[in-house]
Formats: sequence, structure tokens, C-alpha cells
Amino acid sequence: MILGALGFTDAELSISFVTDSEIAVLAGSYGRAPQPTDVLAFAQQEAPQPDGASNLLGDVIISLETAARQAARRRTSLEVELRDLLIHGVLHLLGMDHERDADARNMRALERHLRWTLDQ
Repeated sequence: MILGALGFTDAELSISFVTDSEIAVLAGSYGRAPQPTDVLAFAQQEAPQPDGASNLLGDVIISLETAARQAARRRTSLEVELRDLLIHGVLHLLGMDHERDADARNMRALERHLRWTLDQ
């Protein structure tokens, strides 16, 4: 539903749910601090391709342990937290980055819009 809401009706991605220790190893292997994080996204390509090209966006990896702790802190369900992390990961696959100020504002706004859309 997330991809459809973004207009990517034929796109594919893989989603993996892992432990904190597994995501820490992955993070360390790709130049980040080797510690648990909530979500990692590994894009298959630099930018989404036009129709007829490969529709594989990449991989989203989510730590279930971190997600459960965050859900408890936010007083929300694990299901809602996982949805929000998946939205975040998908936007990274599509090239959005929250490390730059302008992108961060756009990414957060789109995350809010997608959460609202999926709640309807």
C-alpha cells in the first residue's frame, strides 16, 4: 500500500525483520556505527527507473527489538511502529535523505502524509 500511495504500482522491495545484533552487524558492515538502529535501507539503484526498467527498489531491514522499544516509548502498537519504519525505509529507497535540512523537511512531511493516507 505504501508503494501504491506513492505511485509505484509495479515496484518491488524486500523487507527483513532482524534482531538488534543482526542490524548492528549490518550497520557496521556499511560504514555506520556497529550498533542497533531501527531501520536500514539499501537501494538497488540510484533513483527509481522509468517504466519498463527494473522495478526492484532494494531492501528494507527493520530491527524488531528496537521497533518494540520505540513502540512502547511512543505508546503505540508494534504494528504502527513497523508501518512507520517501513514508510521511512521506502522513502530512503526512493532517494530521500533526512540528513540534509531541505530533504529532512520534505521527508518528514511525506511520512506524515503517508501515515494519514494509510490510516484512512
